Amino acid sequence: MNSNNNISGFTLAAGILGLIAGLVISALVSIPISNLPGWMGSILPFFIYALLGLIGLLLGISKGKNIRNFMQSSFNTNHLSSRSNFSSSILVDTSAIIDGRISDIVATGFIDRELLIPRFVLDELRHISDSPDAIRRNKGRRGLDVLSDLQNSNKIQMQILDVGVNYTNEVDSELIQLAKNMNACIFTTDYNLNRVAELQGIPVLNVNELANAVKSIVIPGEEINVNIVQEGKEIGQGVAYLDDGTMVVVEGGRRFINSSHDVTVTRVLQTAAGRIIFAQTRSA
Repeated sequence: MNSNNNISGFTLAAGILGLIAGLVISALVSIPISNLPGWMGSILPFFIYALLGLIGLLLGISKGKNIRNFMQSSFNTNHLSSRSNFSSSILVDTSAIIDGRISDIVATGFIDRELLIPRFVLDELRHISDSPDAIRRNKGRRGLDVLSDLQNSNKIQMQILDVGVNYTNEVDSELIQLAKNMNACIFTTDYNLNRVAELQGIPVLNVNELANAVKSIVIPGEEINVNIVQEGKEIGQGVAYLDDGTMVVVEGGRRFINSSHDVTVTRVLQTAAGRIIFAQTRSA
């Protein structure tokens, strides 16, 4: 039923146009034939009208189907192309550039899509690198070095978008609006930008979330060997760090500072800042 209903719209209209064209041609052909003497001049024109009208109708329906299928195919191709563009572009935030880990991620080959750097992000980075504050200035210059590394990388394509910022908006707001217009996702380490973008339906690649996701998994009762490097906040506690940076708070570990020791995991706490492991010494 759906197929017949589809034909009755566009295709039927094309058939009617074909019928009209056939009748017009029939009229032109029948003018000289109607002057013939006898039955040929009176009957043959009606036969020509019926024949050419039917041919026009059938040709219109046939060509209408082809045109309709072509239009549907073109629409689907354009639709898929626009969705393909969505998955092929990543807008990079200033925070992710300054953070620097994007270079390491690119080097591993985990990102195979083009990185887009809006000009207003580049301007913000240049402004930070010119800051009178030494820490901000060093961050900005490190960000420029990271961009240079990405531009010279053979594992990724990077493009500077000549897009300025509307000075009535913040850079984050401008980045979100640009991501909407381009159907792109945002690469960032900024928690607030991450949440605002997600609320507006924009996909986000957050380096911090990636780092937390790939940290070592330990479970209560598991024994691990750690190097206790400092005191904890509570009396008798020691603090160690795993290779991935995860903090391990060791009860009774203060006396083992500056040495490696086997500890037993008691619980694992996931916080907004990352994962914290609590453990106790085997001799505690």
